[in-house]
Amino acid sequence: MRIPIQVLVYPVRKANDNWEYLMLKRVKSLGGFWQGVTGALRGKENLVQAANRLFFKETGYIPNVLIQTDLSFKIPMKDGWNENCPVGTKEIPEYLFIAKIDLKGLPKIDPNQHTEWKWCSFEEAMDLLYWENNKVALEYVKRFLDKDRE
Repeated sequence: MRIPIQVLVYPVRKANDNWEYLMLKRVKSLGGFWQGVTGALRGKENLVQAANRLFFKETGYIPNVLIQTDLSFKIPMKDGWNENCPVGTKEIPEYLFIAKIDLKGLPKIDPNQHTEWKWCSFEEAMDLLYWENNKVALEYVKRFLDKDRE
């Protein structure tokens, strides 16, 4: 059974003094849309453990720095999700993380989860994103990184 709590991790790296964002395209059976790294907690994992596990599983990267932000969303349950979650689950909280990495190597995506990946500017990433919460989260990440630069 799925634990009804999930994380969203935006991988970022510096390229020519600008931040780039890694976007992943879900396989068609999982929606076929672009997003960051997402997934649910397992067993007795805490949020940070889940973010690290999913980040490595979906990209093959280990972050230099993993930042848990104070931004979270409540995602309303959709038809078809109910059989995977405990009875009575009405929404799934999602917590935002930022994973800073070096420029080493290409991501190793899981072909069962994603079909494509792309390092993008902020504007390109915003154009690719489908879910409004993902866009709000990416804007938060950009503001966080811009503030960190000051």
